[in-house]
Amino acid sequence: MGVLQDLAGPSSQYFESLGTASQVGIVLLTVLFLSVALNVALQFFSRNPNEPPLVFHWFPFIGSTITYGMDPPTFFTENREKYGDVFTFILLGKKTTVYVGPNGNDFILNGKLRDVSAEDIYTVLTTPVFGKDVVYDCPNSKLMEQKKFMKIALTTEAFRSYVPIISHEVTSYFKTNKDFKGKSGIVNISAKMAEITIFTASHALQGSDIRGKFDESLAALYHDLDMGFSPINFMLHWAPLPWNRRRDHAQRTVAQIYMNTIKERRAQGNTAGLDMLTHLMNSSYKDGTKVPDHEVAHMMIALLMAGQHSSSSTSSWIMLRLAQNPAIMEELYQEQIRALGSDLPPLKYEDLAKLPLNQAIVKETLRLHAPIHSIMRAVKQPMPVPNTKYVIPTSHVLLAAPGVSASDPGYFPNPDIWDPHRWDPSSPNAPTINRSDVEDEKIDYGYGLVSKGSASPYLPFGAGRHRCIGEHFANVQLQTITAEVVRLFKFRNPDGSDKLIGTDYASLFSRPLEPANIYWERRQ
Repeated sequence: MGVLQDLAGPSSQYFESLGTASQVGIVLLTVLFLSVALNVALQFFSRNPNEPPLVFHWFPFIGSTITYGMDPPTFFTENREKYGDVFTFILLGKKTTVYVGPNGNDFILNGKLRDVSAEDIYTVLTTPVFGKDVVYDCPNSKLMEQKKFMKIALTTEAFRSYVPIISHEVTSYFKTNKDFKGKSGIVNISAKMAEITIFTASHALQGSDIRGKFDESLAALYHDLDMGFSPINFMLHWAPLPWNRRRDHAQRTVAQIYMNTIKERRAQGNTAGLDMLTHLMNSSYKDGTKVPDHEVAHMMIALLMAGQHSSSSTSSWIMLRLAQNPAIMEELYQEQIRALGSDLPPLKYEDLAKLPLNQAIVKETLRLHAPIHSIMRAVKQPMPVPNTKYVIPTSHVLLAAPGVSASDPGYFPNPDIWDPHRWDPSSPNAPTINRSDVEDEKIDYGYGLVSKGSASPYLPFGAGRHRCIGEHFANVQLQTITAEVVRLFKFRNPDGSDKLIGTDYASLFSRPLEPANIYWERRQ
């Protein structure tokens, strides 16, 4: 005992001689070292064989948060190679189980209400942005009714009326925007496509009076709402932080704009028409209750915000891909001349079906640049993974990543190549998707029949009861925007190369890194 005291004595004396800051630092480093050592030991010696393999990580709580957040697709691909299609990683202290591939898409996205919940994951983000009593701030049965209201307004008749509106917005924008003055120039196309998509969607879906209110101040409010989707708000959505205060102010202000517009329409007797706002004003729930004005306003925010992210990102990627491939852009122009006539008459809804390459541009861009890289679900009861020994406990979060199967060479030859012609049946890069991989079965979750299709390797709009109801509108919007831009411009990269800009994964939505510059030249 005396020997131990003699050995410890100098160390103890040295520690006591240090300043307070140095002592605190040594204690913290010791605690950190011990926690790391314990964390590593637990990974090696206390693994549960009935749970998926855990991605190795040094630090508790942080886990794989940083490597995942920097580049989710690469994270999924690398760990799939190490652990297989099913694996778990630590995301901000939470065990998150990833199941990639078509079977994983089906297991998670087609999960039953008793097994998985989107509401439990996303309401902390969506409720402060969209508002109360809509989307994930209401029972699932009510959400399905709300989706049905919106889907009914997304008819072929409505789409016929939307195409001229979208075309007019695009051509007007490029005539008046100061960054497109003259015959040529360089522009950050992402910023421009964000404006174009919100102008076209607000006018088509919500009417000319709403579109008329979309000046720079309202666009800024939507930007403040957008900041509410920051990943940090999974934990700090409640905190009185500057961006949260701006989010809350924007939500109240935008909701009031919609509510004032509803009152104006009723006062003027303007309660007929095809736009979504009017449709919701006239809608009632199954029990006969009219949709309250505040819910109409909040659904309008949700409709525009949800579509804005995906359409803005996808349209930006389309333009960047065309700048990378000027020959494809010229091919698109020639397709319109052949199919519609050299005079290029005003676009109609029926014209879109005559432009297969224009359609394929959207399809291929969504394959390689899916706006949402991760789709999460809370586990409500233990879930056995078919054909494995794994059982996912309720302490885990499930994560689907449809983009992994969409870039799998087993389904898409040369998957890293952006090739719109792969959607031609005779293409050597044509998808090798069997009929059994894409279910034809239809299912009604409460808002009308939709394709079940959750076992498909290509799911740019999700699947299951939370499949994006705006899928068909997004296709019409993106195809129309692309067709109009091709009529007006030739694009290329500013340096003349065929390089592509990187992807920004800082938010929940994948988008091009900015500035995403292209060189534009007006057609003669």
